[in-house]
Amino acid sequence: MKTVLVFLGIFLIFSFIHYAAKKKKPFKWAFLSMLSGLLALGIVNLLSSLTTVYVPVTELSLTVSAAGGIPGVALLVILSAF
Repeated sequence: MKTVLVFLGIFLIFSFIHYAAKKKKPFKWAFLSMLSGLLALGIVNLLSSLTTVYVPVTELSLTVSAAGGIPGVALLVILSAF
C-alpha cells in the first residue's frame, strides 16, 4: 500500500510539473515519464545475462526508476557496479 501511495505522489508531482510547463495533457506526460524509467529498469534486467549488470527489483529501485526516469536507472546501474 505504501508503494502505491509513493507512486501516486510521484505521478501527481510530475503532473504538476508538466502542467506548470504548459504542456498539453500533463497526466499523459507524467505517465510516460514514469513508464520510461520502469521500462528502462526492465530492459536492464532482461539484458543482464548479456551485460552481467543486474539491478534487483525492490521498492527502492522501482521508486528511483519511476521518479528519475532513464537517468535514475543509469544511477542504479552505476551504483550496482560498486
